[in-house]
Amino acid sequence: MPQATETNASAAPQSVPLHDLQSEPDHRALKIDKVGIRGLKMPITILGQADKQSQTVATFDAYVDLPANVKGTHMSRFVEVLHEQNEPYSITTLGKILQTITERLAARTANLTVRFPLFLEKASPVSGRSSLMDYQVTLRGQRDGGQLELQQEVLVPVKTLCPCSKTISKYGAHNQRGHVTVKIRSSEPIATEEIIRLIETSGSAELYAILKRPDEKFVTEQAYENPVFVEDLVRNVVTKLKNDERITWYEVEAENHESIHNHNAYALIRHREE
Repeated sequence: MPQATETNASAAPQSVPLHDLQSEPDHRALKIDKVGIRGLKMPITILGQADKQSQTVATFDAYVDLPANVKGTHMSRFVEVLHEQNEPYSITTLGKILQTITERLAARTANLTVRFPLFLEKASPVSGRSSLMDYQVTLRGQRDGGQLELQQEVLVPVKTLCPCSKTISKYGAHNQRGHVTVKIRSSEPIATEEIIRLIETSGSAELYAILKRPDEKFVTEQAYENPVFVEDLVRNVVTKLKNDERITWYEVEAENHESIHNHNAYALIRHREE
């Protein structure tokens, strides 16, 4: 049998420079306003009120602008920046990440959106039974040169009872679950839990994951004693937002999933300069 001999196939491969097509010039003279990645999912840690941390899974969208003379951006660098992030997420975290994105991708503007469910422990009003409630949170940031704009958004479910139905009905009033979405910009960080509490106390009654019979009685009677139209709901929320000097801009919308109609009731108030 012939003796085996060493061949070049067993040697380590040589490092060969790869062509960087994205960095080549483009001659169509068209600037791209946003280019990047959308729908990246990763587990993250959230920094909450009183520095309490919790875990969730977030969906990321990240973009930069692209000059007219550059062919393409480097998509992998977005993912690298997000994977390098090891601090708990809050609204202020976005500013640091956006700065890193603009530096790493040599861009003037950068946009980042982080969407995730936030789970908070909540006790039922009478029995005190603890359970987890989920709230949909969105953090948005944009860096344009030296200017940074940050926005928080939270969607909170509430219970509403119709004042008109209560007035005209002999035995009760129709009620429904509503969803309130609040978007704010502020002069200093505001904990998401603060916004959630503000919304939950603006409807007819709060919602809970667990209700025993004494809890159900309490919530039902509380809503009956505190009826609100969808118009009342957005006005109640905005009144509280306007009393907070930290909030510089807001948008509040509410949608009630009507129990006696085949349509929903909707209202929106957007911040206006006084």
